[in-house]
Amino acid sequence: MYERILVPVDGSDTSNCGLEEASRLAKEQGAKLKCLHVIDEHFLAHDYLGFAYMPDLFETLRKNGETILEEAGAKAEKAGVSAESVLREGGGSHVSETILDEAKTWGADLIVMGTHGRRGISHLAIGSDAELVVRGSTVPVLLVKKGHSR
Repeated sequence: MYERILVPVDGSDTSNCGLEEASRLAKEQGAKLKCLHVIDEHFLAHDYLGFAYMPDLFETLRKNGETILEEAGAKAEKAGVSAESVLREGGGSHVSETILDEAKTWGADLIVMGTHGRRGISHLAIGSDAELVVRGSTVPVLLVKKGHSR
């Protein structure tokens, strides 16, 4: 039985599939649910002089993260679950590291994540936070592919 379920959310359809499954599990098991949004600085473009600092962009990312968490909380509530939410900045770390740190700090006993399930070249080109979480986690990780339905 799970007592603390962590679900990273980014507002994508794939992430929403993970949230849906995490909400269902939390309701079934009477578990606490925590939605986590990580601001990912790694995606920001570099110019020929290096990293371009854009304070307005970071503020926009924070506001978007807060909106994503509000929407995730509303979806969880609609599913009959009260969810705690937290916004974290990557601080130069990969998203996967921030997810693992949050799981450890909060005492999660399950991490539920949406995944694209990419393989081959697209996997190599894009990378996989989900895979890195699976490899680094000390608790079970449930990956939910987009299109999964119950």
